Amino acid sequence: MLDQIVNGLVSGGLYALIALGYTLVFGVLDKLNFAHSEIFMFGGYAGLVAFALGTDLVVVAMIVVLVSALLGLLVEIVSFRKFRSHDAQLTAALSSLLVGLLIIEGTHKLWGSEPRSLGLPPETYTASVEVLGVQITYVKLVILGIAAALMVGLILVIERTRLGRAIQAISESADHARLAGINVNRITQATFAIASALAGLSGLLLALKTGVAVSEIGLTFGLKALAVMAIGGMGDLRGAMVAGLLIGVAEGLTFEIGLGRLGELTVWVVMIAVLLVRPSGLLGRGQTQSVRA
Repeated sequence: MLDQIVNGLVSGGLYALIALGYTLVFGVLDKLNFAHSEIFMFGGYAGLVAFALGTDLVVVAMIVVLVSALLGLLVEIVSFRKFRSHDAQLTAALSSLLVGLLIIEGTHKLWGSEPRSLGLPPETYTASVEVLGVQITYVKLVILGIAAALMVGLILVIERTRLGRAIQAISESADHARLAGINVNRITQATFAIASALAGLSGLLLALKTGVAVSEIGLTFGLKALAVMAIGGMGDLRGAMVAGLLIGVAEGLTFEIGLGRLGELTVWVVMIAVLLVRPSGLLGRGQTQSVRA
């Protein structure tokens, strides 16, 4: 059971990281970025190229952050900069969906549609440590540690930095933020860059976990991350973290008790149950959708 709990925490950490990116953009612009899940997917392929260059994990992660942040800025320019009014919600969403489709097609042209191995040595996935009588691979512990560090780091940025306070101010009211001297365009760009960097790193961690980069994974994880955001509470960063980890562990336990592929339905069952009881989500606060740590 401990092994499945660790697997669940690893998957849940990835769900949470993607959901945090959705939450940041949604809290600032009140719009969903449907290209976000494809940036997550592309992070695995950016890691594939970086590993092929013979670099270590730290350098690979830096490359993935740079590539993903640039993709996020591209999405902001193409799909959101000209469509920030409330009336343009559908236009912005469809535009980001189109950009996401273009990312998928570009990935297929460059690497094909079949999974591509990262080419890491076999011992990467066999080296392990015994915890309470269960062998847990080091790669899972590394992924879990990185995911936890990223989640805590984001919360600290939002709570304790000037950038974080500016993001919160814009999410409350862009007009009031402008009157306070905040450069709304620049902070919005920074928000997209941060959200996309988190997505790209999540894609890298998933590829590191499985050993392959997969072009079709964005839709599956993206939809689950949207559900996680709804479960945790729209605009609530801590809610996204808690919900992601809970869903990951719940999925792991459903596999442990023998439900097999039915475990994939866990997130949807939990979402329906939570929203029926608490429509604002676990940590949501009524109708407000501003970014909250």
